[in-house]
Amino acid sequence: MGKKIRVQRRGRGSPTFRSAPRRGTSPVGYPSIPTEKSKTGTVKKLVHDIGRPIALIKLQDGTDFYVPAAEGVFVGQNIGIGTDSPLAVGNILPLENIPDGTLIHNIERLPGDGGRFARSSGSYASVVTHSPDRAILKLPSGKSIQLSNKCLATVGVVAGAGRIERPFFKAGKKYHLMKAKGHVYPRTRGVAMTAASHPHGGGSHQHAGKPTSVSRHAPPGRKVGLIAPRGSGKRRRRTRKS
Repeated sequence: MGKKIRVQRRGRGSPTFRSAPRRGTSPVGYPSIPTEKSKTGTVKKLVHDIGRPIALIKLQDGTDFYVPAAEGVFVGQNIGIGTDSPLAVGNILPLENIPDGTLIHNIERLPGDGGRFARSSGSYASVVTHSPDRAILKLPSGKSIQLSNKCLATVGVVAGAGRIERPFFKAGKKYHLMKAKGHVYPRTRGVAMTAASHPHGGGSHQHAGKPTSVSRHAPPGRKVGLIAPRGSGKRRRRTRKS
């Protein structure tokens, strides 16, 4: 009768292979406040959120909100928000008031959405140039985009750089990371399995013993290895022979 292989069980969407819900400290982003006039806030505390430190900023009118903490920000620091704020690390300004070449993070995609780009630890974007109503930015991915000059951004780099460069040291640490992401871990090679557990399994040697390429229309229990490899790679135009 056989048994379902692991890729089939993953495709069913059971909780075993589903990512656990991420419960952060609080929603992170700018509040909906007018920025034509500069406002001043104070960093009340720094909190370790999932994957990055965040800062709680409280304005003079009592409004408080969380933003990704910039590298170098400290508790008690005054944060300027608005067009007249100075260009200092941690201050929040519209793109039209940020000079070319400045490193920024937590950038709004549309004015008032609270911030969408460069929010993870150690990430930043840079201002390339300005036009009368748009600003051209270079994102952490290397892609260049154009945004409205009214979009807000924080000056500086998100704190916590180098977080993913630290080794795990123990298998248990890696296990909990993969479990939080809903990934299969440890990942066993198909050739190391039995013939009943995987199409590449069986035999005394850990070798598939047959081509590992498979059709795109193969049934789920067979669809492992190189799936439709002829459809990948550089497409070359074929000339008809006369």
